[in-house]
Amino acid sequence: MKPGLWQQQTMKLAMTQELTQAIALLQYSAQELTEFLEAKTMENPFIQLEVPEMKALHRKEKAGTRKGVSEKKDDKNWVEHLADQSQTLMDYLRMQLSLIPLDLKQRRILDFLLYNMDGNGYMSITVQETAEMCRCQEEEAERVLGMIRDLEPAGVGAMHLQDCLLLQLHRMEGVPPLVLGIIQDHFVEFAEKNWRPLAKRLNIDVKEIQEAADFIQKLNPKPGARFHYEQPTYVRPDLTVVLKNDSIEVHLLEDEMPKIVFQKEYFNELADHKDEHLKEFMKDKQKDYLWLLKSLEQRKRTIQRVGLKIVEKQKDFFFCGPSRLQPLTMKEIADELDIHESTVSRAVRGKYMQTPYGTYELKTFFPAGLSGGTEETASAAQVKSKMTELVTGEDKKKPLSDQEISNRLKEEGWQVSRRTVAKYRDQLSIPSSSKRKRYD
Repeated sequence: MKPGLWQQQTMKLAMTQELTQAIALLQYSAQELTEFLEAKTMENPFIQLEVPEMKALHRKEKAGTRKGVSEKKDDKNWVEHLADQSQTLMDYLRMQLSLIPLDLKQRRILDFLLYNMDGNGYMSITVQETAEMCRCQEEEAERVLGMIRDLEPAGVGAMHLQDCLLLQLHRMEGVPPLVLGIIQDHFVEFAEKNWRPLAKRLNIDVKEIQEAADFIQKLNPKPGARFHYEQPTYVRPDLTVVLKNDSIEVHLLEDEMPKIVFQKEYFNELADHKDEHLKEFMKDKQKDYLWLLKSLEQRKRTIQRVGLKIVEKQKDFFFCGPSRLQPLTMKEIADELDIHESTVSRAVRGKYMQTPYGTYELKTFFPAGLSGGTEETASAAQVKSKMTELVTGEDKKKPLSDQEISNRLKEEGWQVSRRTVAKYRDQLSIPSSSKRKRYD
């Protein structure tokens, strides 16, 4: 062991700016890629971005193909494709309240109450808190709240679910007395489905409570929900799958993506300039364009290869439907394509595939697998689909318990524990067997 100088040759991957750019481009979604290329055109004066024109929503008919169809009607069809700006709950309530004469103080209390109402129509603040915040008497706050509770849809302005159901029942005609009594005096016991003790206390048959429950199910627990309006989000698929007889075709949607074009004429005009700084600048920008072009081509090739391999591994999905999605890992795809797993992860991030069953994010095709003592392996999606099928077809008078569902799945060759069944049941919003039971 002594200090000294030695020469040694080693090979290592240097993280250059160009390599960093290629990695970044691969993980960009279509929207992010467009934004990146637009920014590049601002940095590089020799790059021009060609964005594909938006396709028509419908093809206009050629002259002479159909007689008697006026051009005015054709223009009207375009209006039908405009997004509908639905009315919000607040707009609907304020429209009704505009017909009620209110003084300035009542208007202030009203605005405060509406501000503290959630999207389902429930109040998130009490009358006492309203009186304190608005510096008014509780009777005044109660009076204004009553105005809201008298509006449509029935149930708005409720403090909780029980209150919401009672508001609706009080406006209905022909409500069975048992229904009103259950909601008013035995709501918690009814909601937790402790029906047998409740029936014994009320000295009635359990079937009568079942009939009351069927009536209550007609009520709306979220009266403001139908006014919810979300701006639709659109995704641009990167790949499309077409089924032709027994074969599957995978196409990269290149026509939908923006393209970069090098402005040769502008570049040639400045090529004879004697300024050395300008020449160096032009050389760097030309090199930047070539690297960008190469990175885009590599991105396209990688996405196409990964997409093809996904389709190859998930053939059952494309021929039989989403319920046949098989367990798949990114490592499997990476090993078969002889690339790194992180490359596959970047290639599927934010990318979408248009299939005969809808447009899916590429990550959807990598479900976790469940395996047991048998050779059969199932994805979580398959197990959930089978669970839904079992619950749908069960005898509602004797619903399947979690253990019975687990046993049924084991008969299919899937080793799924009772705890896993309970977890998946919660994810599917399926109530427990005791709450699924009917007493007809």
